[in-house]
Amino acid sequence: MRILVLGAGGYLGGHVTERLRALPGARVLVGGRSPEADVAVDLAADRPHLLAGALAKAAPDVVVNCAGATGGDAVTLAEVNARGPAALCAALRAAAPGARLVHLGSAAEYGPGTPGLRVAESEPCAPAGPYGATKLAGTVAVASSGLDAVVLRVGNPVGAGAPATGLPGRVAALLAEVADPGDPEGELRLGDLSAYRDFVDVRDVARAVELAATAPGPLPPVLNVGGGEALPVRELVRRLADAAGFRGRIVEAAAGDGNGSGGGGGSERSARVSWQCSDISAAGAALGWAPAHSLDASVAALWEARSRSFVPDGVAAP
Repeated sequence: MRILVLGAGGYLGGHVTERLRALPGARVLVGGRSPEADVAVDLAADRPHLLAGALAKAAPDVVVNCAGATGGDAVTLAEVNARGPAALCAALRAAAPGARLVHLGSAAEYGPGTPGLRVAESEPCAPAGPYGATKLAGTVAVASSGLDAVVLRVGNPVGAGAPATGLPGRVAALLAEVADPGDPEGELRLGDLSAYRDFVDVRDVARAVELAATAPGPLPPVLNVGGGEALPVRELVRRLADAAGFRGRIVEAAAGDGNGSGGGGGSERSARVSWQCSDISAAGAALGWAPAHSLDASVAALWEARSRSFVPDGVAAP
């Protein structure tokens, strides 16, 4: 089986690529803008016919699209999250119409949830900002492409390598910079942490991709991949602090107070989307998938990886 992974250099893409390379009989190719890529593609800029030429040479049985932008202005988000999947689908129809496409979407596509309820794939989407809106546009392009395609709508991934552009990675980075984590007088100042999120281990996301890539027969157009449980963001932060041995105080800004959110957490989107929780039963039925890692295991993996890579100012890296 020839599997082409796009966005392999990113957080999710790295874990997905590692998982797929362990598949017996699989040859995993990496596509992207890096000179080291096996297949040179730029979803945000290449015309579909150029993408089709690259795909024809790669001759993939499966294409996994992990490419995406989580930050930047609306134009950047649209180019990567909306135009990219649309161009990819057009290229696949021309060059590899029989290949399966596994595309990573986002639970942000749903927008604000109803407290106490899990949202199923059939529920209407009302994203609260450009990120969710552009991810939804990408999902629509994939789901309506006529290809053998499935969108995995991912919750809030936690695990090793989480980037500082997301809350888990940002808080881990701040904790790594604390001079004396054991000082009970220390403070970690964050924004409002009252929102509820559906956290999922990044390793469980990678396993869902593997199952979607290898499942026989057609799959539903969209499948939720989350933890299936909504937890307060402050609970994630507290567990990260415990993993880091932080014994000080976590100072949380009041909701709507923009003055306290500079350090991490408490984003504008958190204020607009106070509850997110996905119904993951369809992924269980279609893929036999369920999350296998607890939040504590996810946090431990994140902190272990972060603490290994952190080098304090003034200290030379080995």
